[in-house]
Amino acid sequence: MKEIKIESILTVYDNIEELPTDVSKLMDQATLARKNSYSPYSKFSVGAAILLDNNEVVLGSNQENASYPSGLCAERTAIYYAGSQYPEAKILKMAIVAGSRIRQTITPIPPCGACRQAIAEYEVKQVAPIEIYFMGETGKVVKSHSLANLLPLVFDKSVL
Repeated sequence: MKEIKIESILTVYDNIEELPTDVSKLMDQATLARKNSYSPYSKFSVGAAILLDNNEVVLGSNQENASYPSGLCAERTAIYYAGSQYPEAKILKMAIVAGSRIRQTITPIPPCGACRQAIAEYEVKQVAPIEIYFMGETGKVVKSHSLANLLPLVFDKSVL
């Protein structure tokens, strides 16, 4: 028998003002994308902004459906759009802003498991890390230098 220890290293900024300017602008765009959320059931709106290596920024917001859970998260909305419209571009950074419309959300909200798997597919495909920044409506911002840092035992095409 052998034990394996897995660790994730995250950088935590006290607020959006501490971020590098390019990341702060990306977080602002994710905040704007969040306004396009269609989330009448969960009352939890999420915005995502993706910076591509061709300097394009792709936005996404969560979209719900009465046939729960057939909606789609903001991260997957944005990443699938980027993949369909810019198939040769690499994803450099993703910014995520999330919060409840019922109470203020100050806890940084990371991508859900399904979104982590979708982001992992693109990180593996492009053979380069994707920086991920996430926050609640206000407060601390968490940075992961790659998706693999958030999902270390990734399921990918190498096992198929």
